[in-house]
Amino acid sequence: MVELKRTPLYEEHQAAKAKLIDFGGWEMPVQYSGVIEEHHAVRKNAGLFDVSHMGEVDVRGKDALAFVQRLITNDVAKLEDGKILYSPMCYPDGGIVDDLLVYRHSPDHFLLVVNASNTDKDFAWMLEQVQNFEVVVENISDQYAQLALQGPQAEKILQQLTNTDLSALKYYTFTYGEIEGVKSLISRTGYTGEDGFEIYVSPQFGRQLWRKILETGSAEGIQPIGLGARDTLRFEARLPLYGNELGAAITPMEAGLGIFVKLDKEDFVGKDALVKQKEQGIPRKLVGLEMIGRGIARSHYPLQKDGQEIGFVTSGSYSPTLDKNIALGLVRADLAVLGQELDVMIRGKAVQAKVIPSLFYKRS
Repeated sequence: MVELKRTPLYEEHQAAKAKLIDFGGWEMPVQYSGVIEEHHAVRKNAGLFDVSHMGEVDVRGKDALAFVQRLITNDVAKLEDGKILYSPMCYPDGGIVDDLLVYRHSPDHFLLVVNASNTDKDFAWMLEQVQNFEVVVENISDQYAQLALQGPQAEKILQQLTNTDLSALKYYTFTYGEIEGVKSLISRTGYTGEDGFEIYVSPQFGRQLWRKILETGSAEGIQPIGLGARDTLRFEARLPLYGNELGAAITPMEAGLGIFVKLDKEDFVGKDALVKQKEQGIPRKLVGLEMIGRGIARSHYPLQKDGQEIGFVTSGSYSPTLDKNIALGLVRADLAVLGQELDVMIRGKAVQAKVIPSLFYKRS
């Protein structure tokens, strides 16, 4: 049996009696008190996530900017120091290697944050792309513990632990500061649809910060949050997950990420294929679905119209915020029309659903 990797916070999850599962080779908490309770805690108050399994790749050197520009579909040339960019990273055929966050320290220094289960694959792909660029690309994932503090009370809680003025930290920017005397990279980012912060620290300080943030936020109703609620939260906010909405056989255009694909910039990996797809017409589109019949549409369930297969469910679950069963599905473009009715095949049985706007939740 393959031994699962553990984050520096593993003992904290054990102590909290979290239910632990195998997530992409990592032993991670799926829930503490329960998915629905944890979901509501983040929407109403605040939640603390262990995301130390995420991958971090450091890019430095004279050609760092040009290298990252070639690697991703978004335009990093417009990014200023201290700011963050979201982007897909594609194969030459337009399929998605991964989606990632790009942190710009300077024109010759970037930090790329990638999905945990893709870290080794992404790093190998990046090394292949180095070619003639004068850059040093290093996987520094083991140099960080990463905590995500999310929810309407996140700023109030974290501000009690740092002298850094968090109100001055805008969305998708980052800074260095001290939290409880621990040197931290603090970014105003997250994966829940709520305001919040992602905090990067040396692994030896992870547990100390975890405990301190939970203790400080207790009056504001903070809870530790597992992967179960992380999934329902990101899904309601239409934030894609690799292996569901994104993959090697799905392009950013099909996944509804066209806004992050800058076809007018100079060359990048996958550009020719994506230009061609846009010219010829995008064959599939990601849509929101609401279940009319009884049942939950799960990832990879087939979608049918009049008995013909027309796509598949990418993510689906009960939505705690909306109190209904919803899903995202990749369907034939001509059927991606609001109000369109189709069938979700649940264990071989056709269950009716209809197409609705796919941004199920947006914070006020």
